[in-house]
Amino acid sequence: MSEELSDLLKIRRDKLDEFRAKGMEPFPYEYKVTASAAVVLEKYQGLKEGEESPEEVSVAGRIVLKRGHGKASFAHLLDQSGKIQIYGKLDIIGEEKYGLYQKLDLGDIIGVRGKVFKTKTGEVTVRVHDFTMLCKSLHPLPEKWHGLSDKELRYRERYVDLIVSPEVKDVFIKRSKIVSLIRKFLEAKGFLEVETPILHVLQGGAAAKPFETFHDALDMPLFMRIAPELYLKRLLVGGFEKVFEMGRVFRNEGMSYKHNPEYTMIEIYQAYADYNRIMELTDELVVTIAKEVLARSRSNSAAIRSTWPHPGNASPFSTR
Repeated sequence: MSEELSDLLKIRRDKLDEFRAKGMEPFPYEYKVTASAAVVLEKYQGLKEGEESPEEVSVAGRIVLKRGHGKASFAHLLDQSGKIQIYGKLDIIGEEKYGLYQKLDLGDIIGVRGKVFKTKTGEVTVRVHDFTMLCKSLHPLPEKWHGLSDKELRYRERYVDLIVSPEVKDVFIKRSKIVSLIRKFLEAKGFLEVETPILHVLQGGAAAKPFETFHDALDMPLFMRIAPELYLKRLLVGGFEKVFEMGRVFRNEGMSYKHNPEYTMIEIYQAYADYNRIMELTDELVVTIAKEVLARSRSNSAAIRSTWPHPGNASPFSTR
């Protein structure tokens, strides 16, 4: 198995050298994108079969499907917004460039410039007038149907999981929205966001084992914080009445895919309020954020997910 993988790696590196020899830098610094896959699909959905757009578009993404041989072939590009089909043809691209086009692998990231048309099957497609290698994939992606099934591997190689498991992106998007909405909610309630020290002279605010480090300039040991509590309470002593902090905390304890030794914590403090008022605030915060995020996710994710293969397929990659 390792010998077979080594052969695959060698083949991809040979292609890398060939691209360079033909004058195409496989890792350029910049590429101008004029539209995402989702924008192209929406804008040109009204095209009739065989009709072509008057203007060119420039899209970029990872190759997740290739099919067809000979003088014409199709491929699918995947970007953050979704997936779009491209169509390369020998007499349009030119013999030398089309030879490189045929050597593209699943996982390669390319930029494509061309006009948009609709195929006989009604699929909005970019006709390749030219393409640019943006990032040559030197490692083969996980097996196309099963993707990554090992949970430990999925969490340790999250970048690969994001490539082959499109639904994972929704988790990242929701998390970003949740963090943003928490800030807006608390600020609307009059709370001030603050940042407190991560390096502590004494660990406190919770019962946990800290990570230890050493400050050379001060010649003294320090601890990575296990909670921001004590510094936030000092701000109340100093006269602030409503404060909160969202930040990383570190606990030198067990770990698994359900428990991480570093994670994001939020702590909220309010003067002149007892636990009943904080419970009401927490309840309102959770309900408000949940309603807002779920409502947005349903509308924003439906279009993206519809461009992927059937949910029964764990990975969108195919070479049929």
